Parts: sequence; structure tokens; C-alpha cells
Amino acid sequence: MLARRKHLYFAMMGLCIGLFVLAWGVVRLWSVPAAVAMCVVAMVIPPVAAITANRRGPDDRWWDDPSGDARSDEWWDELDGKKRRRQ
Repeated sequence: MLARRKHLYFAMMGLCIGLFVLAWGVVRLWSVPAAVAMCVVAMVIPPVAAITANRRGPDDRWWDDPSGDARSDEWWDELDGKKRRRQ
């Protein structure tokens, strides 16, 4: 799942850069309003790409879900301040 989200993120960001370059390198010669519209679309892509890349997948462990490994869970609970450190 993570690899697919990474590929989608980089594809969206590549599309964003491509739209900017195409808009001001080529399209502006024929239509400035079309170039501006392309840039507006490109402006919306990065937040959508970040949201898509950072969403939780069905198999991803969330930050507060127990992993099943008691030692690891105890260590994370100690870091989060949920339990006092053993002395």
C-alpha cells in the first residue's frame, strides 16, 4: 500500500510540474487565460497529493494501535508517557 501511495504522490507532483511548465512554456503563447487556468489546477494538486500520500491504508498500523509485540508496545507506551518507566 505504501509503495502505491508513493507512486501516486510522485505521479501527481510530476503532473503538477508538467502543467506549470507546459502552461508558461507553450500554452501562454496562444492563450494566457488557459495558462492561468492550468496553473490554478496545478496549484490544487500538491495538497491533494499530500492528503493522498498520508492517508491511512486498511493494513497500516496507526500510531496508537497495539502491534501485538508486548515489548515493543511497552516501549512505545513509555515514550508516549502512558506508563511510568521501570526502575
